[in-house]
Amino acid sequence: MEERPATDAQPAIEPGGADAAARGGGETEEQRWLDERFLGVAIEQARIGRAEGGVPIGAALVADGRVLGAGHNRRVQLGSPIRHGETDALEVAGRLPAAVYQRSTMYTTLSPCDMCTGAVLLYGIPRVVIGENETFMGAEDLLRSRGVEVVNLRSEECIRLMRDFTAEHPELWNEDIGV
Repeated sequence: MEERPATDAQPAIEPGGADAAARGGGETEEQRWLDERFLGVAIEQARIGRAEGGVPIGAALVADGRVLGAGHNRRVQLGSPIRHGETDALEVAGRLPAAVYQRSTMYTTLSPCDMCTGAVLLYGIPRVVIGENETFMGAEDLLRSRGVEVVNLRSEECIRLMRDFTAEHPELWNEDIGV
């Protein structure tokens, strides 16, 4: 079994706590703050993947203010056809009751491909927050058609990570998306 970083030690981020009062915002501003914070976990995973020689896509599964699992695209590192960022985050989270998935959000640095979209739908994850969809447009319309809320944060860092990678390794990127 491979060693993976523990996520249990991460403190819960309480939406209504002192941090929210200090920010002085309403629910929409507060949700944006939380989304950016948890997308940061996915971005860190993308950086790890890139440093390992892989595709810089990261993801985090979050419920109740806690990161349940964070992962990154590990197709190159593991020689795996299915370890995208989202599927790696699900693997790290481990087996969970359906009720947990149904109140979770998947944070991902890039618009989810058909396979990762299928995983979100299979487990009934109601919300997906993406870092960007300029470098790759995944199956966002399918997610929306099935009632999943899709939020695009348009992260400049996520765009830069993917643009730099695809310019340096177009063959690896094309392999990753099945071209």
